[in-house]
Amino acid sequence: MNVESPPVPGMGARPRILVIRRDNIGDLVCTTPLIFALRVRFPRAHIAALVNTYNEAVLSGNPAVDAVYAYEKGKHRGEKRSIISVYAGRLKLMMNLRREKFDYAILATPGFEPRSLGLARMAGARHVLGYTEPDKAHPRLDIALTYDRSRNRHQVEDVFSLLRALGVDGVPPPTCVFPDPEYRRNVEQGLGGLHGGGPVVGVHVSARRSRQQWPAERFAALIRAIGARHAVRFLLLWAPGEADNPKHPGDDGKAHEIVERCRGLSLLPYPTEELSGLIAALSLCDFVICCDGGAMHLAAGLGKPILCFFGDSSPEQWRPWKVPHELLRPSSRDLKDLSVEQAIMGFERLLAARRLPHPFS
Repeated sequence: MNVESPPVPGMGARPRILVIRRDNIGDLVCTTPLIFALRVRFPRAHIAALVNTYNEAVLSGNPAVDAVYAYEKGKHRGEKRSIISVYAGRLKLMMNLRREKFDYAILATPGFEPRSLGLARMAGARHVLGYTEPDKAHPRLDIALTYDRSRNRHQVEDVFSLLRALGVDGVPPPTCVFPDPEYRRNVEQGLGGLHGGGPVVGVHVSARRSRQQWPAERFAALIRAIGARHAVRFLLLWAPGEADNPKHPGDDGKAHEIVERCRGLSLLPYPTEELSGLIAALSLCDFVICCDGGAMHLAAGLGKPILCFFGDSSPEQWRPWKVPHELLRPSSRDLKDLSVEQAIMGFERLLAARRLPHPFS
């Protein structure tokens, strides 16, 4: 990462900057290098983030951020909360943001994002920086960089490149998230009750899209194979709930099947009711096995070596950023075609490349 010394035109020594990222968990994790670079570039700035309640915990404890503002999306509201109250709360938040008098809003999204632009203008930012489509002008976007989809860069690189307009260039730093100490202590207590010792292998089994899902019996077979070869403890992680829940489908059934198939192993089942709990659990793992998704990016943000499974998502755009990893992707682009044997070999390669904090027996 290179930081130019001359001041950015129109920016004082203490600019007030609002970073807007309204997408999913992994998207916000991939925005943390931009936030860190902003802090290095403008050490005395007031840096805030506007996110949603679903991904808000990604920035919890981040020392580069002075304030985090979160709005609730309609699809994330609770059963007893009306859509009117959701939008009333959003209006109140926008009024509070206007009082903050931000100098700049950064639309930290690859490509033109009209909804984020609308939020930036409602928040009253004096200047808005974001991507625009080739050969198209967006009058409400006053600092526009043309977005080139043909480059097929990593999500981190795409977002980070916006900072060229503010004097920052080069290779983005690693992603970074911070576990909550109280949640971490709760997971530590559970791991302390397992028999045996050795490194902790986290296995996260949830994925949203069907082609990104690996069957329960194969996860169980992989866990058993690793347990037969190495003295480890397993931390089984999943999104709780029923699979047929239309708003928030979960993997209770899948996790139960894995636990039943892995009886006798040193394994802690840990449903992640809250995002902070997932971050804390991943922070205690020495290795993480998961499908592409939010949990994978959180593990990367915690510096964990990762065995990751990719189906129909792009490894070029979404691979773990700047951490050791083994990425497996069947030629069919469907994880149902990934074998247990391929996963075992991938895990062994990951082990061979690492110096472990506790040697395997």
